[in-house]
Amino acid sequence: MPRKSTRLTFAVLATGAGVFSMLQSLVAPALPTVQHALHTSQSTATWVMTAYLLSASVFTPILGRVGDLVGKKRTLVAVLLAVLAGCLVAALAPNIGVLIIARVVQGIGGALFPLSFGIIRDEFTPAEVSGSISNLSAVIAAGGGVGIVAAGPIVSALDYRWLFWIPVGVVAATVLIAARYVPESPKRAEGSVSWLGAGLLSAWLVALLLPLSQAGQWGWGSARVLGLFGTAVVLFAVWLLTESRSATPLIDLRVMRLPAVWTTNTAALLFGAGMYAIWSFLPGFVQTPASAGYGFGATVTESGLLMLPMLIAMFLSGVIGGRLEHRVGAKAQLTAGAALGALACGFLTLWHDKQWQIGVVAGLFGLGIGLAFASMANLIVGSVPPEQTGAATGMNANIRTIGGSIGAALTSVLVTGRLQPSGLPYASGYTHAWALLALFLLTAAGAALLVPVRRATRVADPVTERSAAAPVRVR
Repeated sequence: MPRKSTRLTFAVLATGAGVFSMLQSLVAPALPTVQHALHTSQSTATWVMTAYLLSASVFTPILGRVGDLVGKKRTLVAVLLAVLAGCLVAALAPNIGVLIIARVVQGIGGALFPLSFGIIRDEFTPAEVSGSISNLSAVIAAGGGVGIVAAGPIVSALDYRWLFWIPVGVVAATVLIAARYVPESPKRAEGSVSWLGAGLLSAWLVALLLPLSQAGQWGWGSARVLGLFGTAVVLFAVWLLTESRSATPLIDLRVMRLPAVWTTNTAALLFGAGMYAIWSFLPGFVQTPASAGYGFGATVTESGLLMLPMLIAMFLSGVIGGRLEHRVGAKAQLTAGAALGALACGFLTLWHDKQWQIGVVAGLFGLGIGLAFASMANLIVGSVPPEQTGAATGMNANIRTIGGSIGAALTSVLVTGRLQPSGLPYASGYTHAWALLALFLLTAAGAALLVPVRRATRVADPVTERSAAAPVRVR
C-alpha cells in the first residue's frame, strides 16, 4: 500500500526519467554545432553520443540490481545526483574531452528506468501499477521526441550549452523532492552485487556496442571491429557461465528464460533497431537539399517540427494504452505498436516526396512507440518476482539499446555506402534502409505474438533455492 502521495512520487519519477530520455536525443541534432564550437573533428564529436550510449548500457542493469539490494529510493537519489553533476560539467566543458567525460557521467542516469519501475511496483496499489507504468513509459518515449524537437530552437535562440543548463535546474529540483518525499521501498533482494558478473557484463557490452557505433569510421572489415566483435562473443559466453554458477547473480538467467521475458526482450531488440534508426536518420533525410533528388532542405529546427507529430502521438498513445491495458492486454498492445512501426516504415519506403507524408509517418511511428514502450515495461514487471524488477527491466532497456545500435549501424551502411558526386547519399540508400526497418518491426510484431497470454511461473530463489514467485498472469 502507498505510504505517501503516489502522485508526487510519480511526478518525481517521470521528471527524472523524462530528462534522461531527452538527453539521449537532445544532443544529436546539435553535434555539428558542438564540433565547430569546441574545434574538434566529426569523428571525435560522435563520441559525445557513443560515450553516453556505452555508459548507460553498463550502468542500467548494474544499478537496477543495486537498487533491488540496497534500496531503490537511495539509489534513485544517487543516480539523479550523478545526472546533475554530468549536466553541470557538460554545460561548463572547456573542450571536447571534458564534454565526453560529462556524457559518461550522465549515462549513469540509464538506471532511472528500472529504478522507477521498481518503485512503482513497490509503492503503488495493484490497481495503479499498470496505468502508472504505462504513463511513465509514455513520458520516457516522449522525452526522446522532445529532445529531437527542442534541440534546434534551444541552440538557435541560446547556445548549445543550454542543452545542459536547462536540465541542471530541472534535475536539481527533482533531487530535492525525491530525497524528501519519495518513500524508501521496504522490499529487498537477498544476496550482494556480483562484481565479477558486473565486470563481465560491462566488458561484453562495450565490446559489442563500440564497434557497432564506430564501424562506419573504422570500417566493418577492420581488425578493430572484427576483434571487438570476437571479444564480445567470448566475454558473453564467459558471463553466461559465470552468472549461471553464481549463488547471487547480477542477472538471474532463470528469470531471463521465462517465456514472457525472453519473447518481450526479443521484440524489444527488434523494435529498438527500428526506433533508434528512425530517430537518427529521418531528420537527416528531411534536411537533405532537394538538389539530391529527395529531401526538403529543412533546418534543424524545421526538421524537429516535422517530428512533432511523433512526439504528440507517442505521448497520447502511451497514456491511452495504460487505460486500455486491462481490456486488451499488454501483448496485444506490443503487437499493435510494432505493427504500426512497420506500417510507418513501409509507407516511408514508398512515399516520401511530400512533407505531409513525413508527418504521417512520424505520427504512425509515434503511436507505435507509445504502445510498445508501455506494454514492454508492463510485460516485464508483471512476469518477474518483485526483487528482480530492477535487474529485469534494466536488461530490457539495455536490449532495446543494443537493438538501436544494430539498427542505426545497418542503416548507416545502407545510407552512406554509396554517395553521389556531391557527397550526399542516394535516395535508394534511404529507401532500402526504410524497407529493412519495416522488416525488423514486422518481425518484432511476430515476436510479440509469441508472448504467452497466461503463464504460471515459479522461480527458485538464488540464495535459499526455495520457490519464490507467485503465479503471474500476463495479458
